[in-house]
Amino acid sequence: MSTIKLTVNGKAVSADVEDRTLLVHLLRDHLGLTGTHIGCDTSQCGACTVHIDGHAVKSCTVLVGQANGSKITTIEGLAKGDELHPMQAAFRDNHGLQCGYCTPGMIMAAVDMVHRHAGKLDEATVRAELEGNICRCTGYHNIVKSVLDAAGRMKVAQAAE
Repeated sequence: MSTIKLTVNGKAVSADVEDRTLLVHLLRDHLGLTGTHIGCDTSQCGACTVHIDGHAVKSCTVLVGQANGSKITTIEGLAKGDELHPMQAAFRDNHGLQCGYCTPGMIMAAVDMVHRHAGKLDEATVRAELEGNICRCTGYHNIVKSVLDAAGRMKVAQAAE
């Protein structure tokens, strides 16, 4: 057993967990943050994507000890109260989801993508970057449309800050 200390969605968290505990299980089972989904347990689907210190990571591949001392952001930590993050709003407005199972991971991966590309994205880049996130419902057209829309919204939001 190890004591793990993290900052999750802006709140300090401490937990005693087995060394082999995956971050996804700490988030879901110990902290009740069930927006991070478990889809494959093999790092193929991306449903478990979260941000560790600002970078998108598949949480089913990270032992909690590897994340000790880090800042974790989950889908629950993106919105500011009742105000959706621009990426969440764009997914809603552009019908970028159907069943919703992949959506949290898609959104977390997309937010990181927009930050890394400074909002300068095109359809081909978005499609290439989302290859590690699987959606079985949408065909990706509205997901790509959502990411491109959100990139513009995020640029406007950053300029206003």
